[in-house]
Amino acid sequence: SAVDQLQRLGVEVQTSSLVTGIEPGAVRMGEARTPAAVILWAAGVAASPLGKKLGVPVDRAGRVLVNPDLSIAGHPEVFVIGDLAALKDEHGKLLPGVAPVAMQEGTATAKNIQRDLESKSRENFHYVDKGSLATIGRAAAVADFGKFHVSGFIAWLSWLFIHIFFLIGFRNRIIVLIQWAWSYFTYERGARLITGDTRLPGWDDQESTHSEPANQRVG
Repeated sequence: SAVDQLQRLGVEVQTSSLVTGIEPGAVRMGEARTPAAVILWAAGVAASPLGKKLGVPVDRAGRVLVNPDLSIAGHPEVFVIGDLAALKDEHGKLLPGVAPVAMQEGTATAKNIQRDLESKSRENFHYVDKGSLATIGRAAAVADFGKFHVSGFIAWLSWLFIHIFFLIGFRNRIIVLIQWAWSYFTYERGARLITGDTRLPGWDDQESTHSEPANQRVG
């Protein structure tokens, strides 16, 4: 399982633990205080403030409550998709703010706009969950494809193949594959360097005004 693999990597996993506070050098979970030099927060965050600015109903995270066709109540001409939209599936579970959901919502919205132009009735959005994949270490991952669950090296290969398959463009796929192969066999990360003139317009004027010429020496 994912927990077993994380523990083999030296990670102490704590479940059913609510973080009640983060302070300099420590994390609080209830009455317990865990010292920490570095704290990485990877939980959910609030939605874009744009939702609240629209003056429409939002949930506690700031996501816009949308109709089944992804339009706003009272404004059928406005659609909200992606992680700014709050919509539940057939089982009453809120759809996650991940790329597969947003991609399917975008396709569904485009089709409904086309149906509007053709004076046809709209179709409600139905998310098709094709599974979830996540890497949790070197050559280790977890995969959930409905009733089929797998972890370890096989799941990692599945994640790699699917990730590359959905990249746009053959060139991008080859580049990513080479970079991953380099990282895997050398234990080093490839670095992409962007070089050239990075000065902004007007920077030279400010530099000449507030600093001495580069060739001037102070005795």
